[in-house]
Amino acid sequence: MNEDTVRQRQPSMADVARIAGVSAQTVSRALRGSPNVNPETRRRVLAAVEQAGYRFNSAARALSSGRSHTIGLVLLASGGYYSRSAVTAGVESAAGAAGYAVSIATISALDVGLMEGALARLADQGVDGLVIAVPLISVTKKMEDITGDIPTVTLDGSRTAGARVLGIDQMEAGRIATQHLLDLGHRQVWHVSGPDEWIEARQRRQGWRDCLEAAGIEAPPPLEGDWSPGSGYRQGQIIAMIPEVTAVFVASDEMAFGVIRALRERGRSVPEDVSIVSVDDIALAAFCAPPLTAVRQDFFAYGAAAVTLLLQGDTEGEEPVSTPTLSVRSSTAPPRPQ
Repeated sequence: MNEDTVRQRQPSMADVARIAGVSAQTVSRALRGSPNVNPETRRRVLAAVEQAGYRFNSAARALSSGRSHTIGLVLLASGGYYSRSAVTAGVESAAGAAGYAVSIATISALDVGLMEGALARLADQGVDGLVIAVPLISVTKKMEDITGDIPTVTLDGSRTAGARVLGIDQMEAGRIATQHLLDLGHRQVWHVSGPDEWIEARQRRQGWRDCLEAAGIEAPPPLEGDWSPGSGYRQGQIIAMIPEVTAVFVASDEMAFGVIRALRERGRSVPEDVSIVSVDDIALAAFCAPPLTAVRQDFFAYGAAAVTLLLQGDTEGEEPVSTPTLSVRSSTAPPRPQ
């Protein structure tokens, strides 16, 4: 590629890297003022920036101060509408109060390439911190490099070597939900789980299994959903055809809404025939028919707390994990007398 070609379009970080004879990641680190870049390399990068005519909005402006006053947030498009919006609101509220803007990168699927791309885009913007609100199923060197350079908090229990974890004890959430149904007198508890690639879903499922095992009950096969009401509806149709089912632990409120509809359409009432308990306790849970018993997750508070943790700049000490609480409403009741 010759210099005329570069001038025909907006110069990119790759152009700067080529001219400086370094990697794009090194360019990103140099523009962010990372201490891992030696002075000579930084001078070459800055010279290449001028030669290429590269004008990088937030990172270029941050060169003099070393800060962009921007926090990056990574979200998953299919992770649940309410949780996404509440986490975003919490991050934006706390960031705004501290004088920070928020840059959001949304990925369409749990894919390593998509995650690397999202993190790289935020790193290229010179963000001062990252909040990752999606599970990191596989962690690559590129992801480790980015989160090693930029303070990072994850909200789902997964992490890179340099990230801190903020969230709820998901195994305890599954155990509390299951134990509530057993305490009401149900002799078995079925489970509609989240997708297996989510660490939260696996942890809630493990809490359910452990609780049943402690009670001497063999767990039935879990029915897997994808967090959507539609997947809960499909699994609810299966549950409705099993007459001995009297209690179900559903891994999210939105799936529980679908389960309840399917049961009703099949002539089974909640909670008279089947008790339902879920996890999240979103605002709509209290207005479900019947109002939904749920383990509470305060997504807004988690988003705000993640920003606070980033701005503290302290990576030492215990990871902050919240103890789940149960909001008991009308979707659970003792089983019908036999």
